[in-house]
Amino acid sequence: MPDHGYFANLIWQIADLLRGPYRPPQYERVMLPMTVLRRFDCVLASSKAKVLAEYTRRKGSKVEGEALDLRLNKVAGQRFHNRSDLDFKKLKGDPDNVEKHLVSYIKGFSRNVRDIFEFFEFENEIERMREANILYLVVSKFCDVDLHPNTVPNEQMGLLFENLIRRFNELANETAGDHFTPREVIRLMVSVLFIHDDKLLATPGTVRKLLDPACGTGGMLAEAQNYLREHHGAAKLYVYGQDYNKRAFATAASDMLMKQVDHNGTGNNVRYGDSFTEDQFDGETYDYFLTNPPFGVDWKRQQNEIKREHEKQGFAGRFGAGLPRVNDGSLLFLQHMWAKREPVRPAEHKYGSRLAIVFSGSPLFTGGAGSGESDIRKWIIKNDWLEAIIALPEQMFYNTGIGTYIWIVTNRKEKRRKGKIQLLDAREVWTAGGSEDNKRSLGDKRRHFTGKQVAEIVQLYGRQIDGETSKTFDNADFGYTRVTVERPLRLRYQMTVEDKARFLDACPHLLDDVQAIDKALGREPLNDWNSVWERIADLLNERRSRWKVTEQKLFRSVFTQKDPEAEPVAEGVSADGYEPDADLRDFENVPLKDDIEAYFEREVCPHVPDAWMDRNKDKVGYEINFNRHFYKYTLPRPLEEIDAELKQAEEEIMRLLREVTK
Repeated sequence: MPDHGYFANLIWQIADLLRGPYRPPQYERVMLPMTVLRRFDCVLASSKAKVLAEYTRRKGSKVEGEALDLRLNKVAGQRFHNRSDLDFKKLKGDPDNVEKHLVSYIKGFSRNVRDIFEFFEFENEIERMREANILYLVVSKFCDVDLHPNTVPNEQMGLLFENLIRRFNELANETAGDHFTPREVIRLMVSVLFIHDDKLLATPGTVRKLLDPACGTGGMLAEAQNYLREHHGAAKLYVYGQDYNKRAFATAASDMLMKQVDHNGTGNNVRYGDSFTEDQFDGETYDYFLTNPPFGVDWKRQQNEIKREHEKQGFAGRFGAGLPRVNDGSLLFLQHMWAKREPVRPAEHKYGSRLAIVFSGSPLFTGGAGSGESDIRKWIIKNDWLEAIIALPEQMFYNTGIGTYIWIVTNRKEKRRKGKIQLLDAREVWTAGGSEDNKRSLGDKRRHFTGKQVAEIVQLYGRQIDGETSKTFDNADFGYTRVTVERPLRLRYQMTVEDKARFLDACPHLLDDVQAIDKALGREPLNDWNSVWERIADLLNERRSRWKVTEQKLFRSVFTQKDPEAEPVAEGVSADGYEPDADLRDFENVPLKDDIEAYFEREVCPHVPDAWMDRNKDKVGYEINFNRHFYKYTLPRPLEEIDAELKQAEEEIMRLLREVTK
């Protein structure tokens, strides 16, 4: 049986017919909806006659609208149907009217399918192809592609969609990874997501719900249900997804309709809209969450609404923990999902939630103490929700070669994991090639996991035994106190002709006072500002002059310079402390487990004896520095070996130069 690659190549050849009227980056506007339409046509072929007979029988009756759709869906044996007497073979048989018939054929589908093609905006493309005189050619070529489920099973169809979308996005120089995640990465995420739930999912009649708020073409939703069918046939998993990319959403919605997926109700489980500002599942809670949000995508467009929710609703809304930088909204997805978690109330058959999300390295450590990112990490870790982080190899994704990380978050940790976080380093576990079926690179994806490698990582996760690639830490190990370290301001006073003129330009009415100060203190530099100002204050008091605070500050700024050899400037009239020098201000991140006073004396004071801590500015932050915990020191090569290589290179260069000059 041909695989998905064969059919992807076949459809890719049809795309060549669009050359001219369409630029290559625009091919997907036609090819994706046509592929979906042909798949629907093949799926419904066997029940076509029965649906038409039932539709004819129901014409003129009181059954119409949604009720009629449900009835005809039942006859079709699917969650959709087509009541038109047309199909691809009949479309191919009437070249002169193919445009009119194709529009009529699409309008003959049930409401849910018609909605999908509205998101594809396909009628515009039909008209465009008609004007270019290529519509009939495209339809007739697709008629020859057999996409029946017996020929292309559901899983292969999903891979076919991924193959096409990746190619189209490469042509458009867009991010294919925004729309789908490599299947082996999804399998790893799903396996870890359900790893502790065997007993729960083995109970007959168990029903669970899963949400992906950035579902793209729906690959994660389908893979999660595949896993449950393979391992826990007695349980049902209802999956829900949302996406704001119209074509990705339309592809996901159509894919979900065609696949053997469990649906709650009418099957409107994949919905269109921006998850941040148009939450289609507001008020719902879920047992599982699974997603791969876009890396480093800004949320400037949604900024006003998100900030309003954060400020007005706090933790009663979705974003109470904090707001990350506007140029990376990844942690907003985490908060959005976790606001929909199930509580842990076994008596009410509520068993909490588990979440798996793919992040780049940025959410691990970006943002210092007090920043939005750090506050979100603190919220997750202090509540003991972060169970583990798995580091993946570079070059695993279609649109980026950067390193990525899977976060596992749950409010029902096992007893052995409570108060702990497991870090699992799988960066060196990979096989060359885009996939097990295709050893060539697929865009930026040059590495993949085999099934055996996925199983090895899952076993490492489950065993939770410390070693070179798996380490478990206390929650507090990732927290620190950001202490402000101050050093005294040291000022040298000296009056010069130039500075005197500059000051009097701003305060000409103080001429007599300045002349008196100049005469009393002279022009030599003085290294103790405290005594200098005391003498000036006495002099002004004798002259019964009262300077404004702004004039005093201007005088000091004009006639003093910082000097490390000068005496520290006392703070306030009591002179119990010193005024800090903002330019010398520093910060120390003290681990939460350390005594701050002892740390300060040990780490700071030996090097900077006149430094002190300003404890009023203390901030607690959290970060997860993966490299620090898995760093391996590599001994440098011997100098003799390096010298030998350099000499060899020099000799080779000289040999080549001699050949050129012969």
